[in-house]
Amino acid sequence: MKHLTKIIAVVCCFFAVGASAQDAPPPEKQKAMEIYGFTMMDAGYNFGQIQSDWFDTMRPTKLPAFKDQYGADGQTYFSVRQTRFGVKNYFPTSKGELRTIFEFELFGTGVDAGQTTLRLRHAYGELGKWGAGQYWSPFMDIDVFPNSVEYWGPNGMVFFRNVQIRYMPIQGDTRLTFALERPGASADQGIYSDRIELDGISPDFSLPDLSAEYRYGSSWGYVELAGIVRKIAWEDKDTISLDFSGDATGWGLNLSSGIKFFKKDMLKLQVVYGEGIQNYMNDAPVDIGIQNRPGDANRPLEGVALPMLGVVAFYDRYWGDKFSTSIGYSMLDIDNSNAQTPDAFKKGQYALANLLYYPTENALVGIEYQWGARENFKDGWDYDTSKIQLTFKYNFSHTFYHEPKP
Repeated sequence: MKHLTKIIAVVCCFFAVGASAQDAPPPEKQKAMEIYGFTMMDAGYNFGQIQSDWFDTMRPTKLPAFKDQYGADGQTYFSVRQTRFGVKNYFPTSKGELRTIFEFELFGTGVDAGQTTLRLRHAYGELGKWGAGQYWSPFMDIDVFPNSVEYWGPNGMVFFRNVQIRYMPIQGDTRLTFALERPGASADQGIYSDRIELDGISPDFSLPDLSAEYRYGSSWGYVELAGIVRKIAWEDKDTISLDFSGDATGWGLNLSSGIKFFKKDMLKLQVVYGEGIQNYMNDAPVDIGIQNRPGDANRPLEGVALPMLGVVAFYDRYWGDKFSTSIGYSMLDIDNSNAQTPDAFKKGQYALANLLYYPTENALVGIEYQWGARENFKDGWDYDTSKIQLTFKYNFSHTFYHEPKP
């Protein structure tokens, strides 16, 4: 939190120089900076088990793969890790408006999993039809995310912020985007994970991922089709034994839609299918699995891109200005390769229902029921659990407009 205080102080001092706060809408082609974010506290009870680093989420991949893997059932938790802070800037230029976003939160992942720490979300800029930096992948549709308070969200949803260069020939409610994205993937060595012969294998990403989206927007909502293609390669640097170098083509198609009902209600739908695109999913294991090749002494096994199917269906209902409800279901199903271990992740399911109350502007209190389930590849194990979460959220936002010198 000491680092967070320093950053906020520096940003506020910077805003105070050459800028003034106004309540009126910004004039055309005027410099503007917006500070925004929210403080958020979650408290809840997990009736079953979940891996301890993910105590305040519902992730099917982090549910137990065997009996009592994560200890006894039942856990109370408190967390402020969803708290967020961001800055947006708008600058008129001769080439069009330059827009930037710098945003972070306190939710640790990776080596910081389970920690309350600074984590970068967006570091991105756009000028005209071009954009570069870390931002939502065009392969995903952030509008499918339900109006919920659980942090991680639907497991069958495409959800990935990636470093990219994008070109947007069509912008607005109807849009077309192309992007080159940072490559990356993960592999499961399955039953061969302790084999010395596989120790020398390392990833080889020589090409960026290519993604694209087209959205048609209308008064009834929108429909969007996105796609991705990627090369996943690996090199065997062990020159003594068999050469297990190889590559696979990852690809995927993502069809999503938001359909409006009544004044503010929205039905959110998504279906995604592909191979070797698991790291673009919200909650999925590996992109590459090991496949046995019986009878081939020179190449007894190979890496293959794992096929997968993801589904999302949620309905956001607004009961006037003070209350709302979101209810829905999501699923991710993987076609495992034959050399993965029997307890490898096969299928995950996710569902929730909530009631959110907005007592005043920029404040939210909500209660949410969450359910998750995991199914293994071949050992017959399946597990499900549920949680109750209570959330308090307070939004803040202010825009500063530059006043040119007379």
